[in-house]
Amino acid sequence: MKRKPTGKKYNDDFKKIIVDLYHAGNSVKELSSEYGVSEVTIYKWVKEFTPISSEKGSLTSKELAEIQKENLRLKQELDILKKAMAIFAKK
Repeated sequence: MKRKPTGKKYNDDFKKIIVDLYHAGNSVKELSSEYGVSEVTIYKWVKEFTPISSEKGSLTSKELAEIQKENLRLKQELDILKKAMAIFAKK
């Protein structure tokens, strides 16, 4: 049997509030029953919005993924430009 999508969309502010409540000591089970969001979804939000700290600052996993995606795009652009330079240098 196929699952029917619920179509619920939550904005980032709501997600951050849930994550803040989780970090304040509320359990995922409590938050799930109180706000009507599945436990799996809450765990996903906690992973997404919890900052990863280092001595230079902190990033969320979402921000880190965006940086990695942009880095990959820039590397691909650089490779294309290097190939173009090689073609024009031969002429």
